[in-house]
Parts: sequence; structure tokens; C-alpha cells
Amino acid sequence: MAIWQWGLLGLGLVWALQAVGVWLQMQHYSDIFKGITRQFDDGFVGAGHARGRFRKGAIAMVVIGPDLSVKRLLTMTGRSVFAKFQRNHEVEGMTLEALKRAQNVDSKACVDTAVAMAIAQVEAVRERKIDRERQSVAAA
Repeated sequence: MAIWQWGLLGLGLVWALQAVGVWLQMQHYSDIFKGITRQFDDGFVGAGHARGRFRKGAIAMVVIGPDLSVKRLLTMTGRSVFAKFQRNHEVEGMTLEALKRAQNVDSKACVDTAVAMAIAQVEAVRERKIDRERQSVAAA
């Protein structure tokens, strides 16, 4: 075989390895998300992401209880499919407002951006739930 054929074969193998790695990472994300929603079924779950162009990207999952306190904050940073979620114990028990104030929204850090997106998602879901409850009370 010519050198270009070996190169093409190598490129195909690397691409296949990347596809398997992405599939494994998506399975990991799905398992973590399902586990969180099963464990904390009385609150709100939000997920956010931030992509880094030339730096690490980040994914954040935040669980807010019905009393608006942070039950769990998981973050994952990295460039590879080997990145795993890390639990942030220092923010557990904080109120949602305190977590929002603790995040530096103007920061270039991907983790702060991802957490801010997760918080925004929680607030949107919470608002929709409040609106549905108001509509059901008004209809009754």
C-alpha cells in the first residue's frame, strides 16, 4: 500500500476512535443527568455549557431544591472524552440568589458561563411552573 493509503487508513481509525469516545461521553452525561433527576425529583435541574475555542470547555449541572437552595452542583471541564463530572461541595446549601452572586458573569472562565446558563435554565423552568400553578388556580 502507498503511504497516502496508510495515512487515510490511520485517519479513519482516529475518526472511529473519536466517535466511540463521544458516544461514551454522551452515555456518561445521560447517566449522570438521569441519576440526578431520579435522586432530586422535587426540585429543579438546570444544565449549561460553554465552549472554549482554544481552551477547555465546560458543562455544569445545578440542582435547586423546592426551598431554592443548591442541592448539588456538578461541573465537567476538559478537552477530551475522558473528562468526568466533579461535585462542588462548597456551594451546596447556598441559596439560588447567593449562587448567582457568587458567579462572575463577566468572567471569561467557561465554568462560570456554564453555571450561569444552568441557573438561567432553572429560573426559566421555575417561572413556567409558577405560571402553570397560577393558571390552574385561576381556572378553578
